[in-house]
Amino acid sequence: MFRSALGVFISLVAFSVAAPAASAQSSAAKTAKTAKTTKTAKKQVVKKTAVKSRKAIALKASHPVVKTSMRGAVAHKRPPKSGYQRVAFAPSIPSTPPAPPVLTAGDIAGLNLTRDAVGLKSSAAVVIDQVTSQVLFEKNAKVALPIASLTKLMTAVVVVEARQNMDEILEVTSDDVDREKNSSSRLRVGAHMTRANMLHIALMSSENRAASALGRNYPGGLSAFVAAMNAKAKALGMADTRFVDSTGLSSQNIASARDLSRLVVAAYQYPIIREYSTDPRYAVDTGTGHQLQYMNSNRLVMNPDWEIGLQKTGYISEAGRCLVMQTRIDGRPVVMVFLDSKGKDSRLADAGRIRKWLGNMRPQTVVQASANQS
Repeated sequence: MFRSALGVFISLVAFSVAAPAASAQSSAAKTAKTAKTTKTAKKQVVKKTAVKSRKAIALKASHPVVKTSMRGAVAHKRPPKSGYQRVAFAPSIPSTPPAPPVLTAGDIAGLNLTRDAVGLKSSAAVVIDQVTSQVLFEKNAKVALPIASLTKLMTAVVVVEARQNMDEILEVTSDDVDREKNSSSRLRVGAHMTRANMLHIALMSSENRAASALGRNYPGGLSAFVAAMNAKAKALGMADTRFVDSTGLSSQNIASARDLSRLVVAAYQYPIIREYSTDPRYAVDTGTGHQLQYMNSNRLVMNPDWEIGLQKTGYISEAGRCLVMQTRIDGRPVVMVFLDSKGKDSRLADAGRIRKWLGNMRPQTVVQASANQS
């Protein structure tokens, strides 16, 4: 009996020891099985992702996305799916309409419709022999038009003939600021310089504030200066001419091409006007401790193929591009006037056209051409 009881006890002890071990083995087996299953699942996911990526790349290569414009809208074409195409539209942005062309006084008068044998781009022009005053070419030459900064040539004549002190220091004031066209200027209010320098840059570079200061500092002020300008025009026989300021910013400054040819001949008599108007470049001291560099507004003065004795350019919207010049063609001194030219460089090109035309014509033929155009 004792032996039987001892056997039962030993069996119980063995069972209690073996049960935890078996449980641990079972748990370890389950953990290993779970890890294996997870690893296998991950491999399958990676494999499926790679397959999908390869398919997507192949699909994109065979069906690229194309962007097309459809009346301002953007359409994105994607690979068809079940026979349908998705299109995304963006609202079109209305374009700004172009600004209407600016009409000059010559356009309004219909002068731009006039054709001539030389093919000028200017609405009005005249060419005369400086010595004999013979008209060699003309086109709408007796029509009064705005002359813009060609006005400054008369400003120069009045200043020189008044015999004012050219070394006197003049100041730019707020009265010289352009309130007609609101144009800019390199001369600041408060700048100081001699009357000679004011005249210099007014002629060669068409400096408006300089021309205004010259008029203001005339005996009696600007109104007296404008009166002197009109009196000189009358004395020269410029019957179609009128001045209201010394700069030419006002479109009420008008003259015909014929009248301006008379002004060029009169201004050519003064060496200072010839020199200042044809100087290619010039530096002025404004009294502020630094100099301003100015360039001539007519680049033909820097062209060695041209022999120019006097020139002046002009531009405002009502006048178009304007130019007067004294030059020599085959040794013959001539005066050219071009008004209301179309295009930035067309007035210079017109001068070249006239020079070529005169060079190809015999003197007697030129007279006949002028008579026909008259």
